[in-house]
Amino acid sequence: MSVTYTSVLPLSDHTVVRLATLLIAERRRTGTRSGTRALSPWEQAVFVLRWFCDGTPVIRLCRDNNIGKSVGYRYLHEGLAVLAWQAPDLRNALIAAKFAGYDHVIVDGTVIETDRVTVPGPTKGVDLWWSGKIKNHGANVQVVSGPEDGWPLWVSDVRPGREHDTTALRASGAPEVFEEWFADGGQVLGDGGYEAFGTQEGQFAVPFKKPKGGELTAEQKLHNRIHYALRAVGERANALLKVTFRLLRNVTIDPWKIGLVAKASLVILHTEYQRTT
Repeated sequence: MSVTYTSVLPLSDHTVVRLATLLIAERRRTGTRSGTRALSPWEQAVFVLRWFCDGTPVIRLCRDNNIGKSVGYRYLHEGLAVLAWQAPDLRNALIAAKFAGYDHVIVDGTVIETDRVTVPGPTKGVDLWWSGKIKNHGANVQVVSGPEDGWPLWVSDVRPGREHDTTALRASGAPEVFEEWFADGGQVLGDGGYEAFGTQEGQFAVPFKKPKGGELTAEQKLHNRIHYALRAVGERANALLKVTFRLLRNVTIDPWKIGLVAKASLVILHTEYQRTT
């Protein structure tokens, strides 16, 4: 005997409508004939959004919709792809930030846990996805946010959790795009993990690091307090994504797809709140 219950999707109907519209366009693009799918675009949209918001296991979603596991995964990855394709690239995100009047943005990395293991890395005995930062397997994603309330503007492609934030940021191509932002007078604030990129008073600003065997000057300490206060709102971007989407607390699909998951999450968030900056 199975027991059914009713739940409410924690998203507005316009968010479901947007995903359903994207799915309709994708079905037309691929030449899918009407009536050949087990789920309508609306049902598929709800299927995908439940996975994002609640982290509902795919097997349970399939059971709720009376479809097979392979079909369910195909529907999920299709929805994931059409959402991720809508994510802004960094150049467009910075252009929007400029028009919003921002004189600086904040960059911060986050590690999204994954249960995928035993993938050999370049260091013998260290798994590719093992992150010393969280002491677990995970994927590194870089996030750029606005200076007012830490609203996420852009997320990078995924990198293995073993990589440092500076390595992940370089792999994303962001430093080259930031040069254009700097040329327009913009600034980027980062934490001490981005020391390789920054200077304390330059366009990629990082805090002063306490010298070995020495102390920071009073001026340096004051600078750091101001820097920490300005950069602190950037922590909200990662928190907002992970609180809104339970899935981002632990992703069970192929970790190389976590970048798509993060980008799709950003698109859903922007759609739900009807804002990009």
